[in-house]
Amino acid sequence: MSTIPNSSPTVTKSHKPRLAVFKFASCDGCQLQLLSCEDELLSLADQLEIVHFIEASSQIEQGPYDIALVEGSITTTSDRGRIQTIRQQSKTLITIGACATAGGIQALKNWADHAEFARSVYANPQYVETLSTSTAIADHVRVDFELRGCPINRLQLIEVLQSLLADRRPRTPAHCVCLDCKRRGTVCIAVASDEACLGPITQAGCGAICPAYNRGCYGCFGPAAQPNCDYLADWYLQDRMSAAKLVPLLRNFNAAAPEFRDCGDRIDPNSDSGESL
Repeated sequence: MSTIPNSSPTVTKSHKPRLAVFKFASCDGCQLQLLSCEDELLSLADQLEIVHFIEASSQIEQGPYDIALVEGSITTTSDRGRIQTIRQQSKTLITIGACATAGGIQALKNWADHAEFARSVYANPQYVETLSTSTAIADHVRVDFELRGCPINRLQLIEVLQSLLADRRPRTPAHCVCLDCKRRGTVCIAVASDEACLGPITQAGCGAICPAYNRGCYGCFGPAAQPNCDYLADWYLQDRMSAAKLVPLLRNFNAAAPEFRDCGDRIDPNSDSGESL
């Protein structure tokens, strides 16, 4: 969770709330998390009317919608127009996953020549219409709630939907991955192995899976609340690793999250804004 409204978003009480799910540039993984809810989804279906979910059904209805779940980032001109329309039609708009909340792994093109990427991938790139950047939904429209993760935690998604139905604030974690490591009894990877781990600056949500298997945190759930990215980066760079190893870690699933982006740009020796290391 990264954006919490001052008051809980509400839905209309006079009818069964209408839920719509939309996709932009993404892998569909977060939508699949909704489908994998199984028993919980059946319970929600009694309380919600799912009227637009192309991943699950070809039968779709037009807005307005009480709740819109949006997966994926904005990468084309048509995307920018479509998200504006969805915002206008939706009472509550929730972005789900790293693509929607931070540009996703495709935001790596923000630091590269996207035209060269297109030439490398497509036989006829002149027919491909794309922006030079991949950006979060919140960069284009007002977002009522952000649910992070790559992919999102399905139980967190259920909690957010149930909170809307109950007219209360969602109870999702805001602490960093390190706390989950302590709870699991996992030895600190960064201290014991001198391996790069973004756990101290990454929001919890995965259950600290990677450190439990002796792998550093990849930052799948994006920056935690008030992360001190610069301090952690400087600590790693003192004598533990090079910027060449650390920068790609920051430019990963949540590459365009402002906290990760700014820190990566600062320490990248190949960036115009990079410091001399």
